[in-house]
Amino acid sequence: MSDLRKGLHDGIPIALGYLSVSFTFGLQCVADGLYWWQAFLISLTNLTSAGQFAGLSIMRSGAGFYIEMACSQFVINMRYALMGLSLSQKTDDSVKGIHRWGVGFGITDEIFVMAMGSPNKVSNRYMYGLILLPVLGWSGGTFLGAVAGSILPAAVRSALCIAIYGMFLAIIIPPAKKSSAVLRVILIAAVLSCCFRYVPLMNKVSGGFAIIISTIAAAALGALLFPVPEKEETEAAQ
Repeated sequence: MSDLRKGLHDGIPIALGYLSVSFTFGLQCVADGLYWWQAFLISLTNLTSAGQFAGLSIMRSGAGFYIEMACSQFVINMRYALMGLSLSQKTDDSVKGIHRWGVGFGITDEIFVMAMGSPNKVSNRYMYGLILLPVLGWSGGTFLGAVAGSILPAAVRSALCIAIYGMFLAIIIPPAKKSSAVLRVILIAAVLSCCFRYVPLMNKVSGGFAIIISTIAAAALGALLFPVPEKEETEAAQ
């Protein structure tokens, strides 16, 4: 059971970080008209912050719901498939069969980094321990935020929802400061988003497809115009 205990220990800081972010998601769900139990189930069954916030925006818009939802979640969460392929080279023989499904469900950016940082191969017990607390932190934080959003006055809920923008800034600013290419891709995505919001005809595109187009276009232009030299990619991987 030492692997399980180590996984639980390594998952504590991730769970604490998820608690605060998912609290904001719970607030936003209630502000958009969802019940607390709906917000809780979304977080319990998804575990993808960017995908959930994008999905919430699509649910709010309503138009072309199912197609937009499927396409946006595929584009936003495609990185998890790549992480899973990479992580499969780090796991030992205990991660096979149904355990691959369980571990695949719990892969997030932070869990992936923690598992890949292990000096040795990781077992299914370590991965389950590493995943358990972050899942509880993410779904529990959403539950607390949704319940608080159901009780607090509308003015307080609106003020607390500003934390969403602070969260996204905290995500994009550090890598943008380190890499001019990342900064340029962020600016391209921001400009495209503004165009879909304010430019005539373009503002007729629904929010879900606007997210999909902006994401793919910004990533493609970034790869084409600002490619990362192979040496930098190797150093980043190390």
